[in-house]
Parts: sequence; C-alpha cells; structure tokens
Amino acid sequence: MKIAFVIFDGMTFLDFIGFYDVIYRLNLFEETKGTTWDICGLSEEISDELGLTIKVNRIKPDLSEYDLLFVPGGMGTRQLRYDNEFITWLKQADKVKYKVSVCTGSLLLGAAGFLENKMATTNPNVYDLLEPYCKEVVRTRIVKDGNLITAGGVSTSIDLALYIVKLFVNQEAVDMIKQQIDYPYEVQGIVEV
Repeated sequence: MKIAFVIFDGMTFLDFIGFYDVIYRLNLFEETKGTTWDICGLSEEISDELGLTIKVNRIKPDLSEYDLLFVPGGMGTRQLRYDNEFITWLKQADKVKYKVSVCTGSLLLGAAGFLENKMATTNPNVYDLLEPYCKEVVRTRIVKDGNLITAGGVSTSIDLALYIVKLFVNQEAVDMIKQQIDYPYEVQGIVEV
C-alpha cells in the first residue's frame, strides 16, 4: 500500500502527526508490510497555523498513483477549499481507493467533490461548513462511508489511525500499537455506512 499524506500551509500538525505516528507502524505487521508513504504538498516547505515548518518530500506528485490519500485539517482549509490549483491537484485522487481525512480536511475532500452523496464528519465546530459538500453530516468522531473515512476534531487523528489499522490488520495489532504509544483510550463514536 502506498499512502499520500497531503499537507498544506495553515494545517494543524497534530492532525497529521497523530495519524502518522500510528499509521507508519503498519510495516510491523505481515498483512501490511511494505507500506510506503510520501509527504506531499505544493511547495518544498509547509508551515502550520502556528508557524512550525516542515519539508515536503514530494512536490505536487500525481495523486492517482496512491492507494490511500490522507488530508489533515486546520484553519488553512477555510480558504484552501477555494484554491483552484490545490483542489485541481487533489482531484487527481479521484480513483484512489481510500480517501481519509481528519478534522476540517473533510472540507477539502468536499471541495474536490469526493463527498458527494456520502455521509461524513468534521470538527464539531464547523459541521455547518461541511453541509454543502455531502449528503449528510454525521455528528460523531469517525464515519466510514464505503472507502471514504472522515474523522472529527484534532485528537481524533489517533483514533482514526487505530481504526484504519484494525481495518487493514486486526484488533491485536491495534492493542499492540496502543501499548507502544501508551494510549489507554478506546475508539468510540464510529458510524459505518
């Protein structure tokens, strides 16, 4: 499996890092050994909403070559959903099997047309911004509608990644990772359509 982590200026790094810290461990399991990923963006460096900067390892790659697309959220999503260059690039992921977002990353998936006729969620503070993009906003932490998986606010990024590990591997893998990261919480608020 090949994962594209899409990052952008104004994102919330915890949305990305919480997910990344769990998901990179897919290589520990036979079922998902050989999983690779790229940190993708439109420029060489990305700064979050607080000014922290990281480097991108692939600038504007063809997103259609990936198996899973992950889009975090952040204050930057409010304007970015109207950015033609970014949304056109994101639309390349139309045939990507799994499209995943946390927090307001769902607004970007929506702007790219991926939420049409789908149920989805986002940060509880912006359910109203998501409404125009999807069939129904589900007020919960994780929504899986087919191969589209959206998640709520920032802290949900860890739960989302654990949910995906269970989906691709099994509950034992989730339990092992939770022990590794000292995570005592149970994933809750999952709606599968």
